[in-house]
Amino acid sequence: MLLWNVSTKVTEFVIGGFDTTERPMVLGVVILVIYVLLMVANTVNIIFIIYDKRLHKPMYLLICNLAVVDMLYSSSASPTVIGVLVAGVKTISYVPCVFQMFVFHLGGVMEMFALSVMAFDRLIAISCPLKYHQFLTNVRTVVLTYLLWIVACAFVAIMPATVIPLPYCHSRLKYIFCDYAALVRASCVNPGYYFNMISIISFFLLFFTFSFICLSYLWILFAGKSFSKNDKKKMFSTCLSHLIVVTCYYCPLFIRIVLTRIGVVLTLEERHGLMIGAILGPSLVNPFVYCLRTKEIRNRMFKIFQKT
Repeated sequence: MLLWNVSTKVTEFVIGGFDTTERPMVLGVVILVIYVLLMVANTVNIIFIIYDKRLHKPMYLLICNLAVVDMLYSSSASPTVIGVLVAGVKTISYVPCVFQMFVFHLGGVMEMFALSVMAFDRLIAISCPLKYHQFLTNVRTVVLTYLLWIVACAFVAIMPATVIPLPYCHSRLKYIFCDYAALVRASCVNPGYYFNMISIISFFLLFFTFSFICLSYLWILFAGKSFSKNDKKKMFSTCLSHLIVVTCYYCPLFIRIVLTRIGVVLTLEERHGLMIGAILGPSLVNPFVYCLRTKEIRNRMFKIFQKT
């Protein structure tokens, strides 16, 4: 039911998700340290890949894209969270709030797409190693990446398109930054229709990308049955980094979905904790996983440290 008669013109929102948080300064400093660390680590990964011509290969271009996605995803919410906890700045203007919502959900969708295309890269590299460079050239990889960004923007554009026309009854958001749920709940409309619509889109993206990754690895296992013991070890080592990254991203998502479906009602604090972990965790783990487990990047780092 739409309550037009009680709607108000909102020019800014108040972030109220941390109002009951004990020791907000401590939590804010921890998040700040993690955020700075992940931004530095991802930036270093990107710099290594850009400046070392030997790393100008499809797999490393995809790692570079993942680093950009991680930085975008974490930067969509972290500065606001840190500002609220450390500086006490709880207000955010309407337009930046809608933009933050768009960037946040774009980062989430691109994480799925980036991990899916990296699974496809491993599939081609292991099942068709002799034709790998015919199928995946640098140009094709860049074009594919651009297309994924465009598709992701198209999916996420539905959110601001449905949120902007809404009348608002509240200027205080119950959550820790501007996401779709926070803005819809602040409006004067029944949120059921909007949540159902986004749930269908989210389920489609989640099911499609995760199924694609699983099928890719099933095919890799099938292709690796005829490999020698040494080749199987190489195959496992090649895929392990990606599997770790996939686990770090999808596990928090599935935990939230499973808990919701079995009737577990999360408190706002628990929901916020899972949300922060889902944003910062994978973005922090990814650069270190690829730095430490990718031979070329690891060797490049060791050479630089030896020179210094």
